[in-house]
Amino acid sequence: MQEPIQTAREAREGAPHLFHTRNHCATGCPGFSRLSALDSPIHPLTDPHPMFTKTKTIRGPLRLYYDRLFEAYGPQHWWPAEDRFEVIIGAILTQNTTWNNVERAIANLKREGLMSPKALHRLPVRRLGSIIRPSGYYNVKAVRIKSFLTFLIDQYGGDLEKMFKETTKKLRRFLLDINGIGPETADSILLYAGGRPIFVIDAYTRRILSRHGLVSPRSTYGVLQDFFMKGLPPSPRLYNEYHALLIEVGKHHCRKEPICSGCPLERFLIGKRPKSVRDL
Repeated sequence: MQEPIQTAREAREGAPHLFHTRNHCATGCPGFSRLSALDSPIHPLTDPHPMFTKTKTIRGPLRLYYDRLFEAYGPQHWWPAEDRFEVIIGAILTQNTTWNNVERAIANLKREGLMSPKALHRLPVRRLGSIIRPSGYYNVKAVRIKSFLTFLIDQYGGDLEKMFKETTKKLRRFLLDINGIGPETADSILLYAGGRPIFVIDAYTRRILSRHGLVSPRSTYGVLQDFFMKGLPPSPRLYNEYHALLIEVGKHHCRKEPICSGCPLERFLIGKRPKSVRDL
């Protein structure tokens, strides 16, 4: 069943996608730098660009948490990919595994010259599974990738530009109808490959918010998403950076067993005892 979503504002036609090429990020990404903190540490909440003028009205924990995370970690340059298609494949491969494993699987696909919709669509599912084996659950993920490719080719002739001409609400509904694509994967595709203003919720985000008493541990994906999208301006750049910063603090501190010492957000616990995952 589709999770509820707040549709604040559709991305402008032709809005840049939110991925970073490994080569361009060292020197700046032409045609993309206006939507992401690249080679200079631009703060999306204080950037004078007209896109962010409404952020002056942000108050409360969302602003405080973001400021602390950005101060501690700086811009995250996420999502690392060479094009939109690689972002989408990565979003499926990253389910239930680490990013290092995803990078190994993607490297295998590139080595075989298969990083294109038509090349992967022609590949037998068992062969695809063997190539993406480092990502774990490789047979399941191979079927999910093939399901997405069937959708892309049947509906849009394999053309991502055509797919991303759909409205955010409509495309999200289509993506959620694909076998193996849930809200987190669909929203990752929309935000990072499509440049759409939609906040991605993952296990780290849920864990951080619930441990800090900002939401109930039993909150649905839609409730958690609304918490951000009703409290922040509809900026793909801001959603990108905020989500990446939450992942960073989650990896280092808000693990299944919390490591609060040295955490940028420790000051906001105010005497609360963070619970381990088994207590949530």
